[in-house]
Amino acid sequence: MDVLNFLWDRAVPFLVVLTVLIFVHELGHYWVARRNGVRIEVFSIGFGPELFGWTDRHNTRWKISALPFGGYVKMFGEGDGYSDTTGVAALSPADQAVSFSHKRLGQRAAIVAAGPIANYLFAIVALAFLLNVAGNPMPLAAVGTIVTNSAAERAGLKVGDRIVAIDGRETEWFEDMRSIVSASPGRELSLDVDRAGQRLVVKAVPDNEASVGRLGVTPDSAQVAHQLYNPFTATVMAVERTAMLSWQILVYLGEVVTGSRGTEELGGPLRIAQMSGEMAQVGWSSLLFFMAALSINLGLINLFPIPPLDGGHLAYFAAEAIRGRPLTARTRDYGFRVGMVLVLLLLVFATWNDLTRHTKVIQYIRDLIT
Repeated sequence: MDVLNFLWDRAVPFLVVLTVLIFVHELGHYWVARRNGVRIEVFSIGFGPELFGWTDRHNTRWKISALPFGGYVKMFGEGDGYSDTTGVAALSPADQAVSFSHKRLGQRAAIVAAGPIANYLFAIVALAFLLNVAGNPMPLAAVGTIVTNSAAERAGLKVGDRIVAIDGRETEWFEDMRSIVSASPGRELSLDVDRAGQRLVVKAVPDNEASVGRLGVTPDSAQVAHQLYNPFTATVMAVERTAMLSWQILVYLGEVVTGSRGTEELGGPLRIAQMSGEMAQVGWSSLLFFMAALSINLGLINLFPIPPLDGGHLAYFAAEAIRGRPLTARTRDYGFRVGMVLVLLLLVFATWNDLTRHTKVIQYIRDLIT
């Protein structure tokens, strides 16, 4: 029973999250490649032996493979040396027309960049949907704690009080209250208060701190509501949050590299599986938000200039644009090997972090098996 619960609570949500994000990423490559006339031979979710699949009318093999940790789109002429002189002679004009390696540099770069871009677009759409349908959780204009000797304490406010209006101006959200109070240092305000269903009026004079009004209260974590936004505003906010999260990731990685921050927060597949299960248990909106955040991570990391990531291929294309010709096959091969070692080392390190963070993981897995 423990094994079944573990699979349902952790493995199933993890596979759903991973499959969706991989599909989105590879679909980006697939869609742009098709728009540029490249023949797609295989679209695979996972690696290894094929579990099941089908072939469409364009002769593309769509399949689910045994190892779900990744996926790929195999394009005709990709990485087979067809851009070399011997390769050009070996292909007919018809095959060259649908070969990835024979496309213009800009087309190849667009195809490679389309995967990470698709992950970013998915995150923006998911966040905009959440803001429009589920809303953004925000604290209401309610009193959570009161600072000693503050304006709120002198006015007689109590924990749990809901401030519904200030000087006749409606204050639904805590931020509404904050903005009015901040602009009124030293000025008496009339607060309409809802105290356990009873309406009363309280007079308060915000303290003057550097020309900013302070009431001396914090939000009540028990009084939170979801603010809905129209589709346009939700989309703008989703773009802003996507950019902000990307910047936060870069700042964190920069601090790790410079040694000013530890690596404890780095997580691997085990942590993703754990968080997928936890978010699924909280609710669909939490799971979708987690998928959006993970999609941003996936898109950003894939843009790093490290082979075999998409950013590594884009770096090769940048070198080709500067040199006027592609890098040699030997150079590309060495770059791929070094990059693969770096990626594998990072994966092992992140997985080790997961294991050390949860010291009972190995024992738990052993108990499940035995």
